Order: sequence, then C-alpha cells, then structure tokens
Amino acid sequence: MGYQLREHTADVAVEASGGTLDAVFAAVADGLTAAMCDEVPAGEGDRFDLDVRAENREALLFDYLDELIYERDVRGVLPVDHEASVSEADDGDGEWLCEATARGVPLSAVDARDVKAVTYSEMALEPTDEGWRAYVVFDV
Repeated sequence: MGYQLREHTADVAVEASGGTLDAVFAAVADGLTAAMCDEVPAGEGDRFDLDVRAENREALLFDYLDELIYERDVRGVLPVDHEASVSEADDGDGEWLCEATARGVPLSAVDARDVKAVTYSEMALEPTDEGWRAYVVFDV
C-alpha cells in the first residue's frame, strides 16, 4: 500500500493504493508531494486543516488535490504528511466530504518542482480486493 510515481508523456502520474478511502486519498497526496520534491525536512512546518466537499468520490479526490496545490501557492508551503478522512455527507444530499490535515513545509526550506494542476485525464478511483486504488495525472 502507498504510491508510485508513473511517467506520463509530459506530465506525471501517481498510482496509489490503500486499505480504505482515507488511506488511498492520503497516499495520492503523498505522491503529489513526491512529484514536487525529492526530500522533505522532518518536523519543519505547521499542520493545517482542509475540508472539501464534492458530488462524488472522484470529484472529491480531484478537489482535495486541487486544494493542496492551492494551499501550496497561497501559503507558500509544500503540503506533506497527509491525513485524510473521507465519508459520505450526513445531510442526505449525496455529497462526499474529505476532512484532511497536512504539514506545510515552507517552500524556502525545500527544492520544489512545480506541479501546475491535477487533471481528470485517466483518473481512476476504484475498489479492489485489498481496499482502494487511485490513478491521477498531474500537469507539470
């Protein structure tokens, strides 16, 4: 379980697996971090929270990753050490919710590469015998 970076024409892809939706969301986010930076300093940076809602699980994964890229740009930090809790919203509207945290390492403390955006190109989020699998392509 975890993630692997995959070559994808001019872009980069992350293939991830986890025993739960929570684990696979966090693993894809860890893969996003790895696509942006080879080495992350331990312990540097403060944790921050994210709350994302979307109409289905795939849109939720897209919006979660998009929010991490937005936080990188706005806060000037590299989001690392991801934790995610994914659930169907209780209000009966069929939406999904991701409550997540990450540690924000200042970009000045790392040698980071630019990942421009998450894409829907070839995106997959599917159950497996072991839990969940995700495949996400990022525009670099």
